[in-house]
Parts: sequence; structure tokens; C-alpha cells
Amino acid sequence: MSRILVGVKRVVDYAVKIRVKPDKSGVVTEGVKHSMNPFDEIAVEEAVKMKENKLAKEVIALTIGPAQSVETLRTALAMGADRGIHVEISGKEWELLQPLHVSKIFAKVAEKEKVDFVVVGKQAIDDDSNQTAQMTAALLDWPQATFASKIEKKGDKIEVTREIDGGLETVTCKIPAVISADLRLNTPRYATLPNIMKAKKKPVEKLAAKDLGVDTAARIEVVSVEDPPTRQAGSVLPDVDTLVAKLKESGFVK
Repeated sequence: MSRILVGVKRVVDYAVKIRVKPDKSGVVTEGVKHSMNPFDEIAVEEAVKMKENKLAKEVIALTIGPAQSVETLRTALAMGADRGIHVEISGKEWELLQPLHVSKIFAKVAEKEKVDFVVVGKQAIDDDSNQTAQMTAALLDWPQATFASKIEKKGDKIEVTREIDGGLETVTCKIPAVISADLRLNTPRYATLPNIMKAKKKPVEKLAAKDLGVDTAARIEVVSVEDPPTRQAGSVLPDVDTLVAKLKESGFVK
């Protein structure tokens, strides 16, 4: 049976109002609530469901980040993953880590663990890059099924319904494959107290990027991080003539 590698990322909680650092080098993360990336919760749930439906024999959770990322990994284990791998990267190196670095680490771990599926959230809510699944598939030379809203195993292949701008698209992939989870794929379960206690005893392997032969040197320089400009308040105009006059006054109409 298959083995699944599922990715989980520690991000600033979705309910937290993001604040830019005074020096504009990034956003404030110290003393701020963090949690598992919501799309990764969906990926973990789907991986665990595949195991429960006898489509996989083991679910391995992988996280990349500072020491605190182990908390996110333990959440995945409490949801039903069998064991965890923590690739520890911290400090400035972590702040400048890019999707290409993450994809290379995922590809190396997938090869090392001889998995059949890599399942990740379609994007992380901190950077919204939406690149990791696609680049991981390219590095492994595996088929990909992104934005999955339904996954079914059909013989030695998987059938994935994916959400696109025009509606729904169904693709069939050979195994092994890389899948990214969309919002409507499932509803993640809550980790119960007994499972949280069991998760503390599940094995977690700690690695460094250099152990996998991945260079995490930054390829992009962040020049400045700034708040978006404040939107001006709108106004209600009495008629079309006033609207046209306002547009001419603002230079939008000649």
C-alpha cells in the first residue's frame, strides 16, 4: 500500500491582524499567535482519510521551520499522522526561505522515504505563493493534481476533481503523484485530548537542510515590506452629470 508525505507549515494565525515591523524588513511575528496553515490542515485530513480507507499504510508529516514548528507537527500527529520529520531552519535563513527551497526539501524527503504521494495545501496564508506543489512535482518528475476538491483512487491511478476558473475539471494521474488541497476538499477534524497525548509519543525525526544536500541561500532580496495604501472613503452622488463632472475633475475622463 501507499505511503503519504504531507506538508504542514507554522504560520501567523489567520485571525491575527498583521503588523509591519518599524524597519520595514518584514512582519511582526514575536509574541503573535501561530497555528497550522489552514490549507495544510485540509491536506492532513485527506491523508489520514486515505489511510483510514485502506488506500495508504503510513502518513508522514513534514514541517520546515524554527524549533517552534514542532508544535505544528504535533498537531498533525494528533490528527492522525504516524510520524513526523522536522527540517529545522531558523533566524534570517528561515525568514528568507522561498518556495524553491521548500520544494527541494520536499523532493529529497519524498525520495528518501520512498513515498507514493506528496500532499500539501494549495498555498500558505502568510506568503500566498502557491508554488510548492507544482515545483515539487517538477523536481520529482511526477504528475501533479493541484487545487483538489475531491480525490478518488481508480485502480493503479487517482482521479482528482480540481477547481478552475470555469468550474470543475477532472484529471487522472498515475501514481506516484503530487496533490495540493483546496478549501472544499474536506473539513479537518479536531485533535482530541487522547490523540494529543498519544502524539507526544509518536516519533519525530530532526534534520537540517544540509543533511538533504539542499542549499537554502536566498535567491531574492526583500527590499521593503509596507502596509497597503489606505483606501479613500467613497461618496454617493445624486446623478450621472455629477458623476461625470467628478470623473473629469479627477482626470479619469477628458
